[in-house]
Amino acid sequence: MKLWIQAMALALTVAWSAPSAAWWWDSTPSNYTDTRYPVVLVHGMFGFDSIAGVDYWYGVAEDLRKYGADVYTTQVPALDSTIARGEALLPQVQAIAAVHGKVNLIGHSHGGPTARYIARVRPDLVASVTSVGSPHKGSPVADLIYGSPAESLAASLGNALGGLIDLLSGGGYNQDLRSSLESLTTQGSAEFNNFAPAGIPTTSCGEGAYSANGVRFYSWGGTGVLTNVLDPSDALLGTTSLAFGFSQNDGLVGRCSSRFGKVIRDNYFMNHLDEVNQALGLHSLFETDPKAVFKQHANRLRNAGL
Repeated sequence: MKLWIQAMALALTVAWSAPSAAWWWDSTPSNYTDTRYPVVLVHGMFGFDSIAGVDYWYGVAEDLRKYGADVYTTQVPALDSTIARGEALLPQVQAIAAVHGKVNLIGHSHGGPTARYIARVRPDLVASVTSVGSPHKGSPVADLIYGSPAESLAASLGNALGGLIDLLSGGGYNQDLRSSLESLTTQGSAEFNNFAPAGIPTTSCGEGAYSANGVRFYSWGGTGVLTNVLDPSDALLGTTSLAFGFSQNDGLVGRCSSRFGKVIRDNYFMNHLDEVNQALGLHSLFETDPKAVFKQHANRLRNAGL
């Protein structure tokens, strides 16, 4: 037992010290993430840009900028329908594209369909859409809550939390959990996919078209749930993962539902929050650093001329 504790302590020490000590061996070119068009990050449910100095995309934007990328973090309603979120995102994308010509949208969770909305209504502004852990074909968690006896209580609590998040992050949006849930049900997702079908797999667990209307499509996702004993959010995601039965998932999104366009990978050992390096970077010690996945993807976009 003593040796096990010592080993765990050493692993945690290495994990926490590695980012600050990495400078002396880092051989990544300074222009590794220097994409032609800027990267625009779109958060998911209960999301924000930054609260009290803590970013939703924890350390991701800074890491991308370090190696040459122009990065913008956007803010849309933490809780609302896909279309309402897309309409809130549109003027932000228009302003960025007015300077740079186009954008590379990367959306996490509900941010994926939100980004797809922009590609559907203004493809001229978009070079690529990448989804990270997004429920393109719905989530059993939303199916379970929406229309259930628990929906009213969930909506009250959720809207209160969403309102607090919005207040602290200065968003200025109204919150509507019921509309969020409806958009993320299997039926709601199918209806949105009829409106914006580009990139959606036509088989149950395949790949979608790699591009449409001049826009490239990519995705990745995770199938881990309990990934770090120090991360308190693992307990919540472990509970929500029960809605999936024996199907692989990240705690909120199923493996097949996350697939969109060119699938980079759909089974990282990451849960739904690990995918954006939350909470506070407490991800699995035995999987690729989430920041590295974003960095590699920016390089992919760079090499594609995007």
